[in-house]
Amino acid sequence: MRKVEEIYWLRAYGCIAVFLFHLLDHVNQRLDNVATDLMRLPLVLGTPIFLFISVFVFAVRYDKSVPEGFLTQRVKYVMVPYFVYGFIYSTAEWLSQKTSDEPVGFVANAIEYYVYAGWHGYFLIIAMQFYVAYWLFTRWQLWRLNPVPWLWGACVISMAYWGLAYWFDVDLPGYLLWIAPLGWIYVFFLALVLVRYYPLAPEGVLAERPTWMQQLAHPAWLVLLVALLIAATFAGWLAFSSKEVWVIPFFVLFTLCAMRYLAGRPAPLWVRHINAYSFGIYLAHPMFFVLADLVVEPLSLPIGVYALVLIVVGLVGSVALNKLANTTTLGAMLFGKRLKVR
Repeated sequence: MRKVEEIYWLRAYGCIAVFLFHLLDHVNQRLDNVATDLMRLPLVLGTPIFLFISVFVFAVRYDKSVPEGFLTQRVKYVMVPYFVYGFIYSTAEWLSQKTSDEPVGFVANAIEYYVYAGWHGYFLIIAMQFYVAYWLFTRWQLWRLNPVPWLWGACVISMAYWGLAYWFDVDLPGYLLWIAPLGWIYVFFLALVLVRYYPLAPEGVLAERPTWMQQLAHPAWLVLLVALLIAATFAGWLAFSSKEVWVIPFFVLFTLCAMRYLAGRPAPLWVRHINAYSFGIYLAHPMFFVLADLVVEPLSLPIGVYALVLIVVGLVGSVALNKLANTTTLGAMLFGKRLKVR
C-alpha cells in the first residue's frame, strides 16, 4: 500500500486556509473591500478539508472495522483539547468583558463556549460526531451499501440545511447551528466515496473510478465555478464562511480535482512540517493573533506590515507552544498532539 500523499497537501492547505481566514478577520477591522472578499474564496474550504481528512484517513486505515478503544482515543486527543482551549478562550473573553458596559458572568460565558461551542474549536465537535458515525458505520456493516447515492442525497440535505437556516434567519445560542451534523454530512459521504474508489495498491489506476467521478475531477468544472463565484463576489451576492450553500459544490469539485491531480506527488518538507503542527496551529493561532494585536495596536502600522506581524507571531507562537506541549504525553493530550509525519 502506498502513502496517501494527497492528504499531506490537503491538510497543509486546510491549515493555511483556516489560519489566513482568521487573519482576515483582523485585517478587515482596518480594511474591508472586494479584494479581501476575493481572498476569502479559497479559504472557506479550510474547515471542510479538516473534517474530510478526519474521515478519509480512518476509512483508509481501518476499512471495515475499527480497533477497540477507537472512540476513547478520539475523546482523549480531540475533546480534551476542546475543553482546555475552550477554558483559555472563554476565560480571556470573560476577563476582557469585565470592564465593559455589559460584563458577563463566568459561568454563563463558560456555557457559551463549552455547551454552545461558541468558539473556533466548534469543528472538534463536528469531528467527534464523524468519529462516532464511522464507528457505527463499521459496527453496522454499512460498508456493504454503495455510498454514491448517499453522497448526492447528503449534498442536497446539507445545501437545504444551510439555505433554510439562513432563509428563516435561525438564531441558536453560540455555534449550535454550525455543529449540527446535517450541515456537514456531505463531507462524510464524500470521504467514503473517495476511499471506496481510491487506488490503494500500487497498480491501482484512476480509470477504475466511475465516469462521473473522472468527469467532475476535470479542472474545467472547478474553474467555471470559481469564475461564477468571483462574479458573484463583485456583485455582492455572497457571504463568506464554510457554512454556505455554495461552498458544498465548491468543496466537492475542489476535492475531486485535488485528489486526482495530487495523487502520487510527494509532499515537500515544508508541507510535512505544516502537517506535523497543523492541529496545534488550528487551536492556538487566534490566541497569538490577539496577543500580537495588543502589542501593535498603538503603533498604527501599515496594513501590510500589520498582517505580516500577525502571520509571524501566530505561526511561530502556535508551533512553539505545540512543540513545548508535546515534550510530555500529558501536554500533547491537553494542547493537541503533534502528528507523526514520515
